[in-house]
Amino acid sequence: MPLRKELIQACHKIYANGFVAAYDGNLSARIDDNKLLITPSGKCKGEMEEKDLLEIDYEGNVLSGDGLVSAEVKMHLLAYQNREDVNAVVHSHPIHASAFCVVNKELSQPIFPESILSLGKIPLCKYSTISTEEVEESILPYVGYVWVLLLQNHGVLAFGKSIKDAYFKVEKLEHFAKIMTVAEILGGANKLSVDQLKKLYMVSEEIYGVNVDDKMKFL
Repeated sequence: MPLRKELIQACHKIYANGFVAAYDGNLSARIDDNKLLITPSGKCKGEMEEKDLLEIDYEGNVLSGDGLVSAEVKMHLLAYQNREDVNAVVHSHPIHASAFCVVNKELSQPIFPESILSLGKIPLCKYSTISTEEVEESILPYVGYVWVLLLQNHGVLAFGKSIKDAYFKVEKLEHFAKIMTVAEILGGANKLSVDQLKKLYMVSEEIYGVNVDDKMKFL
């Protein structure tokens, strides 16, 4: 599928699932070593068309397209500049995951096997004012190895090896946040023990061929 079409599909899904409202959020995808596609500022993701997308370089300069680059572009550029394995970035505000951000509560807990293996550790980054050096200070300690970040009083930042991968990480995170919200109402979630985690990682690697980076393991 052409990159522009795939990015627009992700925009529509993000909006349809309520992960953003109105003009919020931004998505991008790596084109090559010199440029990337990104959604412009002030456009509803549910109404986005291929012609609306901007091509920019890795300094944030517009190469083609009409519109303004989002003030949050620095988050995207940091990912691409520091990770060769990141080919897409999605910034959104899913309700349950964002609620954890605004109450300053972490989701990085060894509880649900699917999130343990697919998302790993989920750092809660300190609040940063958009379009300032605070963004880099907040995200840079984690951007080199994580796939999903909670941004204090802001929302979610997800990286992916593809557009679909980045989108699904947001979907999985929001699903986990919903589970955790209900679990808290019911009295709190049960964490997996170290032995249970070791067995889970072993099964993941030996049977499913999914290797989790040591930095992302809850051990």
